[in-house]
Amino acid sequence: MEFNFETGEVLLVNKPYTWTSFDVVGKMRTVIRHRMGIRKIKIGHAGTLDPLATGLLILCTGKFTRRIDEFQGLEKEYTGTFRLGATTPSFDLETEVDKTYPLDMFSTPSGCETPSGWEKINSAASHFVTTFDQVPPQFSAIKVDGKRAYESARKDINVEIKARQVTISAFEITRIELPEVDFRVVCSKGTYIRSLARDFGELLGCGAHLTALCRTRIGSFYLKDAYEISKFQDLLPEISG
Repeated sequence: MEFNFETGEVLLVNKPYTWTSFDVVGKMRTVIRHRMGIRKIKIGHAGTLDPLATGLLILCTGKFTRRIDEFQGLEKEYTGTFRLGATTPSFDLETEVDKTYPLDMFSTPSGCETPSGWEKINSAASHFVTTFDQVPPQFSAIKVDGKRAYESARKDINVEIKARQVTISAFEITRIELPEVDFRVVCSKGTYIRSLARDFGELLGCGAHLTALCRTRIGSFYLKDAYEISKFQDLLPEISG
């Protein structure tokens, strides 16, 4: 397989769990430089994934870095899991549970989920299939007064983050095994699935947080076509010098 990284390439990568998007960029830059004998290579990613998320990350090299904004604006698709009955300050597993709520509304006294409970969960999901103003998490990379919001959040300092308009075109519940609910979401640029977990839990009245997330599609680019970082290196010829 031939690559021309300096002229420009679009690379699809499966981001590993706990890696930051910048970790992926750094690793791919190192691999390309060492294997191809390139002293400098321009490379960037088109859309951040949280460290605790996995899935599709688009990387652009060389002159194709000019297309990053184009890719960032594309529709996204995610699959994942919400845990009902508990909230965390970060809306995911980065922080510990701070509040818990009963889930009696979804089950019988014996603890079995009921059809009416499923209907409530599915109805709540359909409520978000629209365009609306969403408030991003305090634990986010959004800059407020020149600082990343998560830097203040980790010091227990709340900053004002303005709501942004987002569109969810599909929100499908794919599994219900309380307290876990699996989902598939198709959404616009700028949508925070962690914020969706918060809003979903608030609408149901039981709280929720995100426990797993995978980005499966960006526009017409699919995770199934992405490189595993550990295997990408083997595709490159080793050039000495």
